[in-house]
Amino acid sequence: MPTRAILLIFGCQFILAAHDIPNDVTVQAFLKPSGGRLRLLMRLPVAALRDINFPEREGGYMDLARSRGLLADSAMQWVGQTVEIRENGVEIGRPMVVATQLSLISDRSFGSFEGALLHTMGSGLPSETKVFWNQTMLDVLFEYPIRSDRARFAIHPALARLGQRVVTSLRFLPADGEERALEFEGDPGMVELDPSWTQAAIQFVGLGFRHILDGTDHLLFLLCLVIPIRRLWALVPVVTAFTAAHSMTLIASAYGLVPARLWFPAAIEVLIAASIVWMALENIAGAGRRRWMVAFGFGLVHGFGFSLALRETLQFAGTHLLTSLLAFNLGVELGQLLVLALTIPALWAIFRFVVEERMGTVILSALIAHTGWHWMTERWDRFRQYRIAVPEIAANSVARAAEFLLLAVLLWGAVRFGKRWKT
Repeated sequence: MPTRAILLIFGCQFILAAHDIPNDVTVQAFLKPSGGRLRLLMRLPVAALRDINFPEREGGYMDLARSRGLLADSAMQWVGQTVEIRENGVEIGRPMVVATQLSLISDRSFGSFEGALLHTMGSGLPSETKVFWNQTMLDVLFEYPIRSDRARFAIHPALARLGQRVVTSLRFLPADGEERALEFEGDPGMVELDPSWTQAAIQFVGLGFRHILDGTDHLLFLLCLVIPIRRLWALVPVVTAFTAAHSMTLIASAYGLVPARLWFPAAIEVLIAASIVWMALENIAGAGRRRWMVAFGFGLVHGFGFSLALRETLQFAGTHLLTSLLAFNLGVELGQLLVLALTIPALWAIFRFVVEERMGTVILSALIAHTGWHWMTERWDRFRQYRIAVPEIAANSVARAAEFLLLAVLLWGAVRFGKRWKT
């Protein structure tokens, strides 16, 4: 094969590879309102800017001097035209590219807003630097006109098209508050950077409602509670105990009162599956008289499960952590009420027209126990892969745990008093 043909084949393969969609892309960003302008500083890999052929010089190295003329248009095409920013709910339009810069992957200037700003506005890499195009980062400074730096801002990054998996790390520096760090994967939609308590509440009510409907294990546990007890007054103490318990551990988790160990989420997943098996077997053997106590105990476990689902979402609560937690709980309860409203009539119809109640309870509970057992064994296999070390217990953690334990005792006493008063 002629030498020219071989070079042409390899050259075409290189060009095609240069336009491949990157697997993992990390974007660093700062957003800072100041006076009548909003500055957005971003750093992203040049490899994510597809369909742009940066000029090269001898040896395949990037021609930095000639490439600088393409940076502003590239930044606007791949970032400026897709990022949407709102001021008090109103979109503020397209930005202006103030400065662009090429950096090495090893550059650490984006550790702070001031360092990133000085670097992006600086002279940049010397033109004779030997670097390939996919070993560089694009730093860009956008500016938006705003009415007030005290307004409420929201951002829709819409950067998912930069790669197969895009992680955006955003640091918001408000004019009259503390810096907030956010991190999200893909396209998170419109993100309120400083949400009001009503915005946070509405968002987390929806999250809680969707979570309980999407959580098959939580739904099966709830079904186990309902199968043998379908009378309203008998269900109230059971569901109330379950709700109170998972609310307590959810709030405790959000305030850091859980082990910060890699094995802990895996352990909770095992216990949730075990709770389903236990309740199903209890239904088969005959529901106990103190079923609300069992529901309370397993509710503590399920609350940790809810907290795991909220771990990355709580960053969108702003300064309204407790409000968001309570709103999430409300959403969970609304979802539970919907499930109960659909399940109780369905069970009544099945036990009346299809199968006798006791036999139906055994059959349904056996099917649930079978499913829960498979989940438990699979999760146990994953849990066994972790090495468990005894965590250090700080004095403040013990004090907080004691406070929650006291609250649990008071709640238990209130329920017991209510039952005696009713009788």
